[in-house]
Amino acid sequence: MDATSFAKRAICQEDPFNPLITTGMQAACMLVISHIFHVILAPSGQTGPIANIIAGLVLGPSVLCRIKQLKEFFIQSSSIDYYIIIAFIFRVFFMFLIGLDTDVPYIRRNIRLSSIIAYSGIIVCTIFGGASAFFILHLLKFQYNKMLLVMIIPLILANSASPVVIRFASDMKIDTSDIGRLGICASLVNEMSCVLLYSIFIAFKSWTMFGHAFLCLFCVGALVIMNKYLASWFDKRNQNQKYVSNTEVLIIFIFVIATSVIIESHGYLSTLACFALGFLFPREGKTARTLLRKLKYSVNNFMLPIYFGYIGFQFDVLFFMTFDNVIMITLMILLSTGGKIVGTLVACHYLHIPKNEGVILAFILNLKGHTELIILELLPKILTWWSRRLHSLVIIVVVLDTLTAGLVVVFMLRTRESYFAHRYTELESHDTDDSELRILSCVYGSRHASAIVGLISSVGGSHSSPMSPYLMHLVELPDKRRKTKLMYHQLKDGDQFSDEEEYGGNDVLEINDVVDGFIAETKIMIHQIKVVSSYERMYEDVCSGAEDLRVSIIFIHLHKHQRIDEKLENGKDGIRASNQKILRHAPCSVGILVDRGHTGFKKPCLDSVQQVATLFFGGADDREALTCSKRIALHGYVKLTVIRFLPTTSKEKLTKWTNDASHKNDEVLLAISDPEAENDMDDACMGDFLSRYVKSGRVDYTEKFVNNGEQTAATLQELGDKYSLIIVGKGRRGLSPMLSGLSDWEECPELGKVGDLLASAELNISASVLVIQQHSTYSDKEVIDQDL
Repeated sequence: MDATSFAKRAICQEDPFNPLITTGMQAACMLVISHIFHVILAPSGQTGPIANIIAGLVLGPSVLCRIKQLKEFFIQSSSIDYYIIIAFIFRVFFMFLIGLDTDVPYIRRNIRLSSIIAYSGIIVCTIFGGASAFFILHLLKFQYNKMLLVMIIPLILANSASPVVIRFASDMKIDTSDIGRLGICASLVNEMSCVLLYSIFIAFKSWTMFGHAFLCLFCVGALVIMNKYLASWFDKRNQNQKYVSNTEVLIIFIFVIATSVIIESHGYLSTLACFALGFLFPREGKTARTLLRKLKYSVNNFMLPIYFGYIGFQFDVLFFMTFDNVIMITLMILLSTGGKIVGTLVACHYLHIPKNEGVILAFILNLKGHTELIILELLPKILTWWSRRLHSLVIIVVVLDTLTAGLVVVFMLRTRESYFAHRYTELESHDTDDSELRILSCVYGSRHASAIVGLISSVGGSHSSPMSPYLMHLVELPDKRRKTKLMYHQLKDGDQFSDEEEYGGNDVLEINDVVDGFIAETKIMIHQIKVVSSYERMYEDVCSGAEDLRVSIIFIHLHKHQRIDEKLENGKDGIRASNQKILRHAPCSVGILVDRGHTGFKKPCLDSVQQVATLFFGGADDREALTCSKRIALHGYVKLTVIRFLPTTSKEKLTKWTNDASHKNDEVLLAISDPEAENDMDDACMGDFLSRYVKSGRVDYTEKFVNNGEQTAATLQELGDKYSLIIVGKGRRGLSPMLSGLSDWEECPELGKVGDLLASAELNISASVLVIQQHSTYSDKEVIDQDL
């Protein structure tokens, strides 16, 4: 189809009525049927793409379109061009969204692993496909250009559809797990490599196509540079707005679509270009946030369901009616599945990845339904001998491969649910240097944002320590029935009618500005989430979000806030109740921040080096606080001091142990002769910390010997003005002699005895306080309930 015909079809100049009605009704029917199947299949664990493809199968010539009247309405030759145009626009948008939403730090860290897995599958599938291609050609009775088809068949077998994989992983809630993220990354490497291979093949067909390749590269490069300036300009134009305007978003979309049209009009695929444009788009600022907001809803709820539905719509069960076709289809499915399994398992064996994870990765990478369909659109224009039988063969293989692989992965994930569940539910189980730390920080308003973002910055440690921070804005759902019964003058101070579409008010703008400033300065991406709920149910969103995101610690803000006179003032009771429920039900460790922003902790930077102290009394919570301090110690603008509190009676034994420790570098020393296992764990944890951080000079270490709570309180009073942040465990080990009498100060039991004292007005210190509670087993829940 030339450009003139394309334009006429686009503006409905030729036969404008029936094709539009057919296309619109087909899309609407696919959405309705997809929703019905999704409701039916969801309890069994089936995902959205499977329901969408089945909806297309039902609507297509296999079922409903076998009725003559429906077939005449839905399957019209005049509608084909509209399908092509819509599919092209959908591809542009969702590939741009995939690039924009890709986890760049994860890909950088795991590009070697994902490339080995992806290319192993490609190589084995290519070998299998090439070896069987001549047999398939014999069954097809194909006589023309056999070598070209021998190249196309392995490409179809080897390809993985990254949009299908991403949507599948999201629906199965494994997109934040190690196996899911590795599968997504490997599918992107696989698909982009196949597209690049196809582009190289097209480029070397003639000198003209080779020149067009440089033209396409120039257009993509120019738009990447232009997007950086446009994003910066749009951000400055909308400084007082939450998002950039629709006109500015439309300008970016027009440039992306125009570039894609230029690329495809010269015979190349725009898939790689659209992904690159999104991948290289500036992530910080209002422009990227607006694009994600606009695209995610429309792509996930409309574009992808219609796109997947159209895959099933092209499936024709009548193609199965001959024996030769059944053999060909079965053979290609077995080759595709077998090639992916063999190649992926070989790669996983080399990378020391467990076999059961390798099998799941193999089936995830066998999900198809993107590049193959694009190639099917282009081949009839390039190859005059391309037949409808070949087209039907590829479509059926794509549909059955995706359905089979999806069902197998769902079955394996459901039968081995405990194996693939979140493992790192506390910081102590992490290796500080290698494993990625996932944090969920919650803010109730804009006044909490600076302190929480500063805490994220410090816990992030050095740039070599991988971290994925999430910021959840918790917005109270207003009780409209209560408000509408009040006159304006009866509203309390700060109370107002909330706009249903703009919950959070100006807090959203202020939080976004703080996050944007942090991202621009550190290049660490903070993923933002907004939750609107009542305080009674808010903890459910936080806990389910922590489980889905697989975080190891949740940071929440105490219900108190510091006034201008540096006193702590109580906030809403709903915030306190929400915090207590989060502590009780959290699937991971929890840290409560007592923010004294005027006098206490601020974001570490060159002009503001922060003095931080970690208090260690012993117990699981204090060990968790010490592990958190390891991350903070790696930050270049934080000076950390660890202070261990010990009974005076153990001073002589500890002095002897410390002297012995100086002569033993590689041995984990068990300290004081307390036979209890908990004390042994404390001493082992502290011994490891001393050998790794104190002896190297990164951290200062000191001991304080006290006999009772009064001496402990006096010591804490001295520390309060020396440090900007004090980290301490909540402490659930029972009554220690060092803490006896501290219950007299009890005001916030959710902070524990020491944390409550540090946050109280009686102590009158200037430092912020971070109280950490380690994730508890079921048997420990009773202790937490008693504390609250």
